[in-house]
Amino acid sequence: MLLSPCGAFASLLLPATVLAQYNLVKEYAGESFFDDWTFYNHFDNLTNGNVNFLGDTDAFHDKLAYINDAGNAIMKVDNSSALKFNQNRNSIRISSKDQFTVGSVWVADIRHVPYGIDTFEAVNQDYYSHMGLHTNPGCTHSSDAVQSSKLINSTDCSVQANGNQGCIVSNPTPASYGADFANTGGGVYVTEFAIDGISIWYFNRTSIPSVLQGNVSSINTQQLGIPVANWPADDCTVSQFFQPQELVFDITLCGDYAGASSVFFETCTGVCYDDWVLGDPSHYDTAYFEVSYVRVFGLPGELTVLQPSSERRSAEVQTVAALFVFALGSLFAFAQIL
Repeated sequence: MLLSPCGAFASLLLPATVLAQYNLVKEYAGESFFDDWTFYNHFDNLTNGNVNFLGDTDAFHDKLAYINDAGNAIMKVDNSSALKFNQNRNSIRISSKDQFTVGSVWVADIRHVPYGIDTFEAVNQDYYSHMGLHTNPGCTHSSDAVQSSKLINSTDCSVQANGNQGCIVSNPTPASYGADFANTGGGVYVTEFAIDGISIWYFNRTSIPSVLQGNVSSINTQQLGIPVANWPADDCTVSQFFQPQELVFDITLCGDYAGASSVFFETCTGVCYDDWVLGDPSHYDTAYFEVSYVRVFGLPGELTVLQPSSERRSAEVQTVAALFVFALGSLFAFAQIL
């Protein structure tokens, strides 16, 4: 089995509700995929990873962000440059210009994710993807959660607890991450951000339900079955702990999570920065996202899409939805690689 590069962490930013019918309000796909995203254009001062997140001009020029011949969006780590000591590797972090309110559903069709990457979250050479929330103190994963996964890593969602591990549920399907995910054609992640809780579903390429196939304009989450992970509002009041959310794709190297010795040495050897970031750049040949589309659905008659606002972007409470962040890191997609 192929394994992801060490020092990498990934997480992509995705519960059933009584009113489960949603209509399409936003789509990121095709040649215009990158039009409504903001490139971070800064070194990683968020998770202290050993990367420089490029701005859009440099990212497009260096082919770290582009649309491939299949019409899918590619976001990747530099896998060709030989670095000198104290240099960091170039990578990508993008966040949606819009924010999305409670009462929305995010659907992501992903063909490939960075190996060793957090709806998801995943790290290094881990075999499973992880889904989690990171909040202010007071939010926990409920023992009454209705979900298919029995792999509950941690229950306290507070950023002040357990080194900001979050309340993490692992997807028991190996093909939800890494080489198996890529070799089987990827799959679809669905996240429901609802007033009565947050839920995440995962469907591999051969099990995508008909209600998600084609250019659907509406979705009913009650037709998706039991989610893989669920955080009911009983133990984590959504209106209290969550502001409108940005979607994020992020790939970072080493840093606070993937580079922590307690995490790194579970699947990797050597020194994260010295042996991996400075090492053979081909370590990162598989450290990329390939995304067919991201679609956002909202409740009929409700305001789902919020335009950019510096005031809203300074909101202190945000969740890391393990949907598409790879830390490589955040809400929609996040990957972290050692």
